[in-house]
Amino acid sequence: MLPWIQLDRAPIPGDGGELRLKQRGSEFSIMLGATELMNSRLSGSEEALATLGCERIAGRKNASVLIGGLGMGFTLRAALDVLVDDAHVVVAELVPAIVEWARGPMADLHNGTLDDPRVKIHVGDVGALIRSTKAAFDAILLDVDNGPDGLTRASNDSLYNHNGLRAAKVALRAGGVLGVWSSAPDSAFTRRLRDVGFATDEVNVRANGKRGGARHILWMATKR
Repeated sequence: MLPWIQLDRAPIPGDGGELRLKQRGSEFSIMLGATELMNSRLSGSEEALATLGCERIAGRKNASVLIGGLGMGFTLRAALDVLVDDAHVVVAELVPAIVEWARGPMADLHNGTLDDPRVKIHVGDVGALIRSTKAAFDAILLDVDNGPDGLTRASNDSLYNHNGLRAAKVALRAGGVLGVWSSAPDSAFTRRLRDVGFATDEVNVRANGKRGGARHILWMATKR
């Protein structure tokens, strides 16, 4: 078996630790300490986040989508496959190196999506961007951590508490969708979504799509 090679490392702003990019043959992995955050072989649930979220806003003219977290680009690529030509996608990525990796060693994986004219990359905190907008997005898709409990960065918790969810609701247009990815169920988060007035569906998906792998959780919460 081929050995893993570490290609680069990058600090997470706000004293959130350090990410490491590793490669083994054509496979990539992004690690935080001993925890693997992303692997290029496991893309099914990230793709489902985009597909389910964007299908719910199908037919809207000039649809605007915010994706929190670029990662390995699976959510972005799947969103672009669903959205039509007049749509706009903002990808907010906190760690500048992840954008550099997308244009560098992982360029083949991203397959030109960063150069799609519908796409704008925002290097910064997705939470701050959400709090600064009002009725700006038809869908907000969040995959910025391992779920509603901040792992990579404690301040990510503020995205998923009551105040963070209220801010997301304000940032969405009428009938807009908040999609959230998680590695595990979280009944308390489901209750918080409903507390702030979202109509909420909880979807169980495979990490690697129909081919199997671990089960992940997606919340599809619609602004009423």
